[in-house]
Amino acid sequence: MKFRSYLFSLLALVLVLTLSLAIGSVFLSPSELWAALTGHGSQTSSAILWSIRLPRTVLIALTGMALSGSGAAYQGLFRNPLADPFLIGVASGAGLGAVIAMSVKWPYSFWGLMAIPMSAFAAALITVFIVYSLARVGKTIPTTNLILAGVAFSSFATSLTSFLMLRSTGEVRRALGWLLGGASQSGWTAILAIAPYLFIGLGILIFSGHAMNLLQFGDDQAQQLGLNVTRTKTILLISSSLATAAAVAFSGIIGFVGLIVPHVMRLWWGADYRRLIPLSIISGGTALLLSDVIARVILAPQEIPVGIVTALAGAPFFLWVLRRAKNQGYW
Repeated sequence: MKFRSYLFSLLALVLVLTLSLAIGSVFLSPSELWAALTGHGSQTSSAILWSIRLPRTVLIALTGMALSGSGAAYQGLFRNPLADPFLIGVASGAGLGAVIAMSVKWPYSFWGLMAIPMSAFAAALITVFIVYSLARVGKTIPTTNLILAGVAFSSFATSLTSFLMLRSTGEVRRALGWLLGGASQSGWTAILAIAPYLFIGLGILIFSGHAMNLLQFGDDQAQQLGLNVTRTKTILLISSSLATAAAVAFSGIIGFVGLIVPHVMRLWWGADYRRLIPLSIISGGTALLLSDVIARVILAPQEIPVGIVTALAGAPFFLWVLRRAKNQGYW
């Protein structure tokens, strides 16, 4: 079953990757894609693939992987089915940090782009600390408190973000492009800037599955089983926030991916975090790429922000999860 789950997830990712590379204002057939990938395609198809489609596809796939992987980690860390980067305000906080960095007018270069996720990461950590502190009651974090604290801080961060964008001049176009989500950056420079943050953040999460399983028994029980709970939670919190911040910094605020995908993977393949986190990462890329394809074709030739598609799918799913958590408890 373990091999089958990975095989199914990888095949779905490859299929949607191919679909994303083929669909656009100029359709590229499978034969044209293969020719362009192997260096035997026409100049036009090669330029479209390597300069436009492939960077965009890779960036969106990495964004979906980051959001889903961090969403699964947040849910396990807080032992709460509604703790995803969007709902608890981490995405909005990271977005505020990104806009602050943009308002400094860093040059559009590799090192200028590196400053954006660093600022988003710092803001994401502050957001997690604030929301966690506001929602905590003794040693527990009630679902209602977590949602209310996340919504309140998200509104605050969004208001500050809007204020900074209104006050900006030359950088407002760049900030607006980020706010639309999905493909605000083009070319390979953004991918080179986002990759170190994602590899570190998601890499730590992948190898923390056993520790995450122990945390599901509660802090006291996990401590008795030999886990350093405080250190583990700190590492997981930093890693999740790092991945979220990197995704938000280059793709804007895209909601519900980190909520939907881990739940679906848990229903299909079980709640073992040693398998759940890698499968959520793989399937997160698939889900966001599919949403991006839908965003490109639903009103073609006009393209809508991918965040609208994820919100339309995620809002009903959120209500279902909320009702399920209320009626049956966690999981």
